[in-house]
Amino acid sequence: MTKINVFDPLRLRAVFGAFPSGVTVVAALVDGDPIGISASSFTSVSLEPALVSIRVAHGSRTWAVLRGAPRLGVSILSAGQERAGRQLGTRGVDRFAGLDWRTTTDGAVLLDGASAWLDTSIEQQVRAGDHDIVVLAVHDLDADGDVRPLVFHASRFHRLQA
Repeated sequence: MTKINVFDPLRLRAVFGAFPSGVTVVAALVDGDPIGISASSFTSVSLEPALVSIRVAHGSRTWAVLRGAPRLGVSILSAGQERAGRQLGTRGVDRFAGLDWRTTTDGAVLLDGASAWLDTSIEQQVRAGDHDIVVLAVHDLDADGDVRPLVFHASRFHRLQA
């Protein structure tokens, strides 16, 4: 069966971008080095059991390496971490250069200064179009209610007003 795309990809991206989201970094130690990607497609899934999800493009070479890690850190970026969001979304650079981060005992990488963080592992991966929906089991988490999150809207970073 041949699929016909009736939507212009640029128009579709613009419409999808009309929905604001937070910005996360998903990262782990792989062979002793921090490996990570930025993801604005993070969402909560379930309270019991505690599950969240991200979406990752099929062509992501970073995800191909990262998905083998036993634990993944999810850092919800703060308003002051726009540079980290850009850097971690850029190919061909040292994504962690100049960033402050820490690891859990199981190898999840978390960015210092994030508004919240979660220590997770892959529960399930579902193929969906040109992305995979990755469901993550939450093992530990915390948030700082005084730190405002970074927001992604219309292909740009924004900060919430007080």
